[in-house]
Amino acid sequence: MTRDDVTQLILTSKRRKNLTWAQLAEAAGQSKEWTTAALLGQMTLTAGQADKLGALLELPAEAVEMLQVVPYKGSLPTTVPTDPLIYRFYELVNVYGTTIKELIHEEFGDGIMSAIDFSMDITREPDPRGDRVHIVMSGKFLPYKMY
Repeated sequence: MTRDDVTQLILTSKRRKNLTWAQLAEAAGQSKEWTTAALLGQMTLTAGQADKLGALLELPAEAVEMLQVVPYKGSLPTTVPTDPLIYRFYELVNVYGTTIKELIHEEFGDGIMSAIDFSMDITREPDPRGDRVHIVMSGKFLPYKMY
């Protein structure tokens, strides 16, 4: 069983059981953003989390075991994503990436925002002209070191 096979089992079971990512996150004791990433194969679950979610999703033992293996991170199948929602993030980075980089460097200096020491919150923002997607990302600043 591959990690992709486990992801497909999770998606099928989630849909069949009519569960939300928030419900799965509550069972895992983590945020919906982190739990979703974990169940989609991008994070490592503890044994306790894997057991709880495995039971809730009725996953086979082999799948529960795979949830505890450090994954190969980066799940997009192509260089330029073709899924419209994911492509818009790619477009966002293409258009605003240099702006984000300049503003971070001006404020913090030469370094990067960590995707390891990181958190994210995705919520719906009601708007009479059409609801908006509100995304907050917070990553630790890691300065480049001289050596």
